Amino acid sequence: MPTRSMPIRSMTGFAQVKGEVEPQAPAGAVSSFGAAASSNGHLGFALSLKAVNHRFLDLHFRLPSGTDSLEMQLRRLLKDRMARGHVEVTLSLERASGETFVLNRELVGGYIAAFRKAASEFSLTVEPDLNAILRIPGALDSARENVDGEIEGAVLAKVGDALLRLNQMREEEGRGIERELRQRMAHLVEAGNRVQQHRRAVLQNYTERLHSRIQELLGASADKERVLQEVALLVDRSDIQEEIVRLETHVQHFLSLLDEGGEVGKKLDFLLQEMNREANTLLSKTSGLAGEALKITEAGLAMKAEIEKSREQVQNLE
Repeated sequence: MPTRSMPIRSMTGFAQVKGEVEPQAPAGAVSSFGAAASSNGHLGFALSLKAVNHRFLDLHFRLPSGTDSLEMQLRRLLKDRMARGHVEVTLSLERASGETFVLNRELVGGYIAAFRKAASEFSLTVEPDLNAILRIPGALDSARENVDGEIEGAVLAKVGDALLRLNQMREEEGRGIERELRQRMAHLVEAGNRVQQHRRAVLQNYTERLHSRIQELLGASADKERVLQEVALLVDRSDIQEEIVRLETHVQHFLSLLDEGGEVGKKLDFLLQEMNREANTLLSKTSGLAGEALKITEAGLAMKAEIEKSREQVQNLE
C-alpha cells in the first residue's frame, strides 16, 4: 500500500477544549455598581467543534458579541485543516462568580430614548423596564473581558488542540468506513465472478432465442432486412462482457483511491454511480431469462445491494 499524504476521514466528529485567562481590566473601567473593575478571579471559556456531513465546507459560528476578528482567524484555520463538512463552532464564556460588569451606556441610552419616543408618539404613560433592558445582548459587558486581546489569544492557543481531537475522531471513524468499503468491494468482485461463471448459459439462451426468432420470421416470409435487424438486436443484448470488465475496472480504481487516502469522498461516490450504471445495464440485458441464467440476475441484484450500501458509507467521507 503506498504511503498516504493524509488519512481517510469521516466528516462526522466532535471535540471540545476548555481554557481560562485572566485579562486586565481596562484603565478607569467602572462597573455597573459604580466601582472600579477588579482583575481578581478568572474568565474561563469552552470551545466546541461539531462536524457532520455536507457536500462542501460549511462553517457556522456561535461566538460572543465583539469577536469578529477571532471569527475571521478561526475561519482561516478551519479552511486550512478541513475540506468538507458542516461545522459548528461554539465559544462560550464562563465568568467567575465575583465577576463585575460594565454598563453599555450608548446601547442602553439609545434603547431608552427610542422607548420614550414611541411612548410619546402613541400617548402612553409607561416607563422602560430596567430588567428587560439589562437582558438585551450587549447591555452588560464583562469589566475584565478583552476579546480582541487576552481572550482571543487564549482561544487561538487552544484551537489547535480542538482540531487535533476532532480530526482524530474523524480519522478513527474513517478507518472503520474504509474497512467496510473494502469488504463491500470484495463482495462485488465475488458477484462479478459468479456472473462470469454463468455467462455461457446466457449466451446459449440467447442463441436458442435467436434461432427460434429467425425461424419465426423466415416462416412468416419476412424480408431479409428485417431478419438482419432482429439478429443485430439480439446479438447486442446477448453480450454482458463489457459491463463485467468495466465493473472490474471501477472496483480496482476504487481500491486504489482507498490506498492513496486523503479527500477521496467525491471521487469514490462518482465511481459508485458508474458501477451502479453497469449493474443496471447488466440486469436489463439478462431480464426475461430462465433456467440457470437466473443466477446472473441474482448476482446482479447482489451487486446493486453492495453498491448502494457502499454509497451510504461514502457519503460520510471527506
